[in-house]
Amino acid sequence: MISALLSLLGSAFFSCSGGTGNSSASAEADTAFVTVRDGQFYIGDSAYRYVGTNFWYGAILASEGRGGNRERLARELDSLQQLGVSNLRILAGGDGREGLASHIEPVMQTAPGVYNDTLLRGLDYLIADLEKRGMKAVIYLNNAWEWSGGFSTYLEWSGAGEAVNPADAGYPAYMAYAANFVRNDSAKALAAAHVRNIVGRQNTVTGRPYSQSPAIMAWQIANEPRPFAQESMRPFAEWIAETAGLIKSIDPNHLVSIGSEGSWGCENSIDLWSEIHSGPNVDYATIHIWPYNWSWVRPETLTDSVDTAIANTDAYIAAHHHALAALAGGDRSKLKPLVLEEFGYPRDGMAITPGSPVTGRDRYYKYVFNEVADGGRLAGLNFWGWGGTARPAHETWQPGDDYTGDPAQEAQGLNSVFDTDSTTVAIIRSINERL
Repeated sequence: MISALLSLLGSAFFSCSGGTGNSSASAEADTAFVTVRDGQFYIGDSAYRYVGTNFWYGAILASEGRGGNRERLARELDSLQQLGVSNLRILAGGDGREGLASHIEPVMQTAPGVYNDTLLRGLDYLIADLEKRGMKAVIYLNNAWEWSGGFSTYLEWSGAGEAVNPADAGYPAYMAYAANFVRNDSAKALAAAHVRNIVGRQNTVTGRPYSQSPAIMAWQIANEPRPFAQESMRPFAEWIAETAGLIKSIDPNHLVSIGSEGSWGCENSIDLWSEIHSGPNVDYATIHIWPYNWSWVRPETLTDSVDTAIANTDAYIAAHHHALAALAGGDRSKLKPLVLEEFGYPRDGMAITPGSPVTGRDRYYKYVFNEVADGGRLAGLNFWGWGGTARPAHETWQPGDDYTGDPAQEAQGLNSVFDTDSTTVAIIRSINERL
C-alpha cells in the first residue's frame, strides 16, 4: 500500500512539475550553471571559489505563512551580498510532527507526500530571489538528524515505530534507531518520493522548472548522512549511489553532492567516504568539521586551544584531499573538488549573546578561510551559520522566536554569526575581497 501511494504521489507531482520552459531562458541558465573541471568549480570559463554560509531557514523566511518574514529575508541577503557571500546552503524540507523538542517548525512535509504549500512557495520565492541577485544555493533534501525530521521521520512513517527523540532518549538511542533507515525499503522510498517532488518541481514564481534555475549550484542528498552502524555501511553506500542517480535522472543540469561529514560520518572509515564519492553521479566531495563537538577543544580552553583545533583541522582536510587524489589516480581531469560546507566554533566561554566575544572563532575562521583564498585544498566553504539580524529570545528555540544559524536542538546563538559580530563580519568581507 505504501509503495503504491508513493508511486502515485511521486509520479503525479513530477509530471505536473515538469515542463521544458522557455528555450532562451534555458540557454541563459546554461551559461550560469556551476560545473566541475580539474578539481575546481567553474561558471562558464571563470573559476568559481567561494566563502559562503549555511542558511538552513531560508525557505521558511521566504514564505508568507507562519515563520515567514520576507522583509528580514531581504535584509539578510542584502547584508550577505555586501560581505561578498553569494553561496548559501539551505534546507528543502522539514518533515513530521510539530510540537516536538529540538525540532524546527513549521515543517514542509506533514505526512508522506503531503506538503505545506506555503513553504513550497517560500522555496520558490527564495530561489527566484537568488536568481535575481546572482547568488547560488546548495539545497539538501534530507537529514540524518532529528532537527528537521529526515531519517527518523521516514522510519516512523514506514511503520518502524515511534521516532526516537534524542532530547528525551539521548543520542546513542537515536543513532541506533536511525541506523535502520538505509535498511528499510519503505523509508527509503518515502525519501525518494520527496527527491522527485522537490528536484522535479516547477517554480511558481519564475514559471520554469528547478532544473533550469541558475541559482541552484547543487542538489545534496542529505545533511550529514551516516550509516550509524557497521552493519549499515554497505546498504548506506548503495543508497547514496541510488539517490545520486535518481537526482541526476531528474535534473542532469545541476551538480550533485552527498552532504557527508567525511570519515567522521562514515563510521571512521575514509575508505567508505572515498567509495561514496567515487560514483559518476557525485560531482564533488564534502566534509564538515566541528572542533568542539568532536572534543578537540573544551569549553574552558576555547581561546587557548585554537592551535590544537587548527592542527586537527589541517590533518582532517589533508586526509580527505589525499583520498580524492587517490581516487583520481593522478589524472587531474578526474579530480573532484573538495568543499568544507559546514564548520563552526563556539563563542568565547560558550556564550550565546550576539556581539559577545569571539576571539577563538575569529582565529579559527581566518585559518579555514585562507584554505580557499590561497587556492589550496578547498574549492569552497560554508561556515555555520548566518544568524544576521536575529536576536534569540530564549536559549532553547521556541515557536515565534527568530530563526538563527543554530537549529532547534542547539543553544541559540552558540555557533551563529550575527550582524553585531563586527570582527567576524570584517573577516568574512576581507576574505571575499581576495577571491
